[in-house]
Amino acid sequence: QVQLAESGGGLVQAGGSLRLSCAASGRTGSLLSMGWFRQAPGKEREFVASIRWTDGVTYYADSVKGRFTISRDNAKNTVYLWMDSLKPEDSALYSCAPRTPTGWGELGQGTQVTVSS
Repeated sequence: QVQLAESGGGLVQAGGSLRLSCAASGRTGSLLSMGWFRQAPGKEREFVASIRWTDGVTYYADSVKGRFTISRDNAKNTVYLWMDSLKPEDSALYSCAPRTPTGWGELGQGTQVTVSS
């Protein structure tokens, strides 16, 4: 099992920036990727970004491409989501998840991001 702890959310004005962190612990040796997902009230959970643990290849949802950057620090077992040019529609609970050979694991508890207009 991989345990996750997210941090870094908050309230920011439109156009502002935030950095989210997700620290993994436990069976981190099984990690293939780490990903960020978000869910706004009344909406489906959606994929935001992911990064392959070995080579750092990244994937982004079209809605965040060019504004968000995912990165990792393997030594700290931590993945970051740098969010720039934030929009009110980016407001959501952001959670990270591990991907192992058995697939995507459980989401962390998440961190709230609220973007005011």
